[in-house]
Amino acid sequence: MDQPQIFLYPASFRSVNGTKWGYINDRGQFMIPPQYETASNFQENGLAIVQLQGKYGVLNLYGKYVVPPKYEWISSFIEQRAVVIDEEGFKVIDERGNLLTSKAYDFIATYQQGRAVAEITDEKENERYGYLDLQGREIISLKYRSASDFHENKAVIQMENKTYALIGRRGEMLQSYPYAFVGALGDGLLAFQKEENGKVGFIDLQGNIIISPRYTGVQRFEEGRAIVNIAEGYMDRYGLIDTRGRFTLQPIYDDMLRLGNQRIAIGKATYPAKPFLGKKYAVADTNGRIFTGFLYDWIVPYEHHVASATDGKYTFFINEGGQRVQNLPWVEGSGVLSFVGRLIRVDVDYRTSYITRNGRLVWKQNTVVFLRPPYKVVEEKYKPNKDYLVYYPQIHGMGRMQEPVNDRLKQLSQIKYIPPNVQLEESYLGDFSIYFYKKNLLVLQLDGYRYPFGAAHGMPTKIYPHINLISGQFYQLEDLFKKGSSYVAVLSEIIGKQIKEDPQYSYVFPDAYQGIRKDQPFYVGEDDLYIYFEPYEIAPYAAGFVTFKIPYFQIMSIIDTQGSFWKSFHD
Repeated sequence: MDQPQIFLYPASFRSVNGTKWGYINDRGQFMIPPQYETASNFQENGLAIVQLQGKYGVLNLYGKYVVPPKYEWISSFIEQRAVVIDEEGFKVIDERGNLLTSKAYDFIATYQQGRAVAEITDEKENERYGYLDLQGREIISLKYRSASDFHENKAVIQMENKTYALIGRRGEMLQSYPYAFVGALGDGLLAFQKEENGKVGFIDLQGNIIISPRYTGVQRFEEGRAIVNIAEGYMDRYGLIDTRGRFTLQPIYDDMLRLGNQRIAIGKATYPAKPFLGKKYAVADTNGRIFTGFLYDWIVPYEHHVASATDGKYTFFINEGGQRVQNLPWVEGSGVLSFVGRLIRVDVDYRTSYITRNGRLVWKQNTVVFLRPPYKVVEEKYKPNKDYLVYYPQIHGMGRMQEPVNDRLKQLSQIKYIPPNVQLEESYLGDFSIYFYKKNLLVLQLDGYRYPFGAAHGMPTKIYPHINLISGQFYQLEDLFKKGSSYVAVLSEIIGKQIKEDPQYSYVFPDAYQGIRKDQPFYVGEDDLYIYFEPYEIAPYAAGFVTFKIPYFQIMSIIDTQGSFWKSFHD
């Protein structure tokens, strides 16, 4: 179906209701109002994935739902199909939103060459893999221990007896391999291991050893080359080989990335003894010619013969020789530039904006949110170091109370001295949103994420300052309740009952919940009080901030309805 020549671009807008996403035209005018929590680029089929009230749907270019927001997640459309997740599991839809699968699966990969890997768990709790066709039917039975995507119209699977095999598009057996491991196909070659946890080499489709096992890790062949690693410990040593196993780039690099267009990014650790602290990249070709020094913090694959690169201070385009393209724009900050429709999308320093190809700004997220006069919230940016970035709020219009309030907000947002030209041991990202605003009460949400380099994951933080715009008071939990009330015991009992009776809290660690503290983290809304716990405090990290909603009507007997806190947002 031919699509009209309309270009729309996802753009964010901050308001008293938080940050919402909509779609602008190439003049920066909203054509689809900002109302979504997230919004993806429109694909070539004229469809985009959006999130509304926690659910995902699909929009067309006219802002109409092809799929209403009802799924837990929706993938991009590939081969005119998208994978969706609902309360039952993974399913497949077409571009009109029609559900193609007759049942839910534990997992479905995106389509490759008309086939999608699907997985179920059988009655013996064993994972079983097979393939769906474009109609959502099980074209290859789900009976394998593992399965890879189709490539060159073939795929590698592992059978019940642990033997690996190569199959065709209808599941016909083409070749079996008596090895401990066989990897995905690329350029007619397959990675393999003779014994479990052994070195890796390459075989051809008939199982003949072409490159003997000598590497600790490999990626599949593309463009006649494969990235390999010879490191024995945690200090990586990447190189590039041809189909005969000869090095075109010696295995001396701490990282190696495919860029397409016969180009490779080769990386060297900034601090060789601590490679996890960061790397600098140079551009080389697949024949081993190195075009640049180690100048770049990051490079993304080539598109239209140029690639986006950043040196930590600026983000720009480079040509196939690794040199900055002078007739395309550059921007301050670290991130990625990409061509979208008629514009260049700028994803830099965790903000999205759009510029023309001659560098004219078309759109960026607003930095001022107007409350009732004279109050407004202004976004400020603090980036003293390439690994430390905070967007923090400052309130204007508060008269003599403004300075102490804003100083407190800076402190809560982690605005502190950070040396500019030293390598930090961890990164920090801070941002904020307006969670609730009514009458004289402003509730801000301050989010932080601290990541120690080399760790499995970072640690998020969340703080909700409750600010009286007239008095400048920062309210605490106890300020909501009558003096002398046993609010700690009352709230603790309500939460304990929710943990015991509500299945959504089944992940809470046994015996971990011992009640709330006097200064327990909280936030208020129009009709409810919310009490939350930090990750790991009473539940696994994956559970995030475990939050309990308590309607005011349940606790009205202990709320101080004549107190400053309650009156700041209720008549």
